[in-house]
Amino acid sequence: MKRILLVSWLFLLSVVLGLPEVKADVKMPLIFGNHMVLQQDAKIAIWGWADAGEHIEITFVGQNVKTTANADGTWQVKLKPIKTKKRGETLTITGKNKLVYSDVLVGDVWVASGQSNMEWGVKVRKEYADDIAHSEDSLLRLFFVPKNTSLQRLADIEIPQGTASPERAARWVLCTPEMLAKINGQGFSATAYYFARDMRAANGRPLGVIQSAWGGTRAEAWTSLSGLQQEPALAHYVAAYEKNVKDNPEILATYPQKQKEFDSAVREWDKTVGKEWNQAQKEWAVAVRAAQAAGKPAPPKPAPRAPRPPNPRKPDGGNNGPSNLFNAMISPLIPLSIKGVIWYQGEFNSGGSAKEYATLFSRMITDWREKWGIGNFPFVYVQLPNYEPVDQEPSVEGNGWRWVREGQSKALYLPNTAMAVTIDVGDPFDLHPVDKYDVGHRLALAARKLAYGEKIVGMGPLYKKMTVKGNKIILEFTNQGKKLMMGTSPYIPEGEQPQPKPTKLTGFGIAGADRKFVWADAIIEGNKVIVSSNEVAEPVAVRYGFSNSPRCNLYNEKGLPASPFRTDNWE
Repeated sequence: MKRILLVSWLFLLSVVLGLPEVKADVKMPLIFGNHMVLQQDAKIAIWGWADAGEHIEITFVGQNVKTTANADGTWQVKLKPIKTKKRGETLTITGKNKLVYSDVLVGDVWVASGQSNMEWGVKVRKEYADDIAHSEDSLLRLFFVPKNTSLQRLADIEIPQGTASPERAARWVLCTPEMLAKINGQGFSATAYYFARDMRAANGRPLGVIQSAWGGTRAEAWTSLSGLQQEPALAHYVAAYEKNVKDNPEILATYPQKQKEFDSAVREWDKTVGKEWNQAQKEWAVAVRAAQAAGKPAPPKPAPRAPRPPNPRKPDGGNNGPSNLFNAMISPLIPLSIKGVIWYQGEFNSGGSAKEYATLFSRMITDWREKWGIGNFPFVYVQLPNYEPVDQEPSVEGNGWRWVREGQSKALYLPNTAMAVTIDVGDPFDLHPVDKYDVGHRLALAARKLAYGEKIVGMGPLYKKMTVKGNKIILEFTNQGKKLMMGTSPYIPEGEQPQPKPTKLTGFGIAGADRKFVWADAIIEGNKVIVSSNEVAEPVAVRYGFSNSPRCNLYNEKGLPASPFRTDNWE
């Protein structure tokens, strides 16, 4: 009786004084739950919190592991590798209390991350409706990480107020038409779903996919502070983070009122200027297509007659504050045992910092691997598609998507990486192209080759080397399969006819020592491409598809497009 009274008195005292709650029971991260998938053929990390010195026992598939909580209340164990388990098993964690997770499978776990084209849900487009209807798969499990930001690394996933479908966030669900369409309000990631569907068909393993993505976000937001600090060229992001920390209290005090004023102003802008601008952009798209059909230059893109009201500065820097998304949406997943990562991002880094992406993206990949501590796990990513009207001049200088694509290509020097080329399935007038099937399919091909060692052609042709011979440049490639060929996009927009079979290789520009590129003639001879132009007698460089929206058609025999490239390094 005295002990009960003492505990009650301590609880009341903690409430009155605002002391932190005393940990009495074993607590697990939200990434653990019923219906989850654990990574097969790898040491399985199990971790959580308890009272300091509390004895913890973990039981799963015949393994029984014991540990003791550290002085700070943390604990972690690693189970021995387990083969595929397609029948649900029970994971039990016992301390002062007992936690029991049922229907736990053992298969492969992939993290799907990036910005809006990874977040873009299957419910958004009517084109996905039939696939949703036939999506039921009891061995495919989905997990949605809610959007959140933090200046410090979070130990667990937090569900912010206002999260879409909070009852479906941060918990494992079986892939059913209902769940697939309702997660996050717009449905689970279409890119990730098509990737998962192909992977399930390819190897039959149970599959868990964790969606942790946020539209309109930059790569530095997905990179940890210590990761950014390791690269001198990224010091400005470290400085921006430190400023966010310093200014946070002051901004926090005035933010609610400024956000209220912004919401009112932007609603008015949307009803007037925004509505007019949207209509102008639609008319512009029609005019561009007409100009291109007539062989004329595209008209200039319209601008709003008044700028959209700027967002008030977020207290912590918001979803593009350096490290904020890593801290809140990736860190809580670590050290979960995973097979690998699929990634689709880069659009938001295509402005003035586009050329920096080569450094930033490689650093981010390396940073994730360092933090996870499980080696160089497979990292498979999407190279940005075509966007904006087709360029009329070959390979002009300037920032933009071409430079982000080059940065993505350069990341292939990192071990255990692969890239899905999508230069043929974008939409010049839509930042969110409809065709997510081919994106997911190409990610799956790359993953099957990279992560599972299948003897398939997993990527499109990649530039290997060049040789100058007279007035010609001879190009060689990797990932060409048995042969190179001309091809067309597999995507046929609704209401349009399939593209005619090409008769001429396009997208190549050639230049001499004056560095002035002109459109080139290009032919395929065996597994090489021969490039030349009557205007360039002594060529020194070639660029292919090196523009924001190129018209290019080099493929390998498996119908995978060649990645845009340049043979020069001219600034």
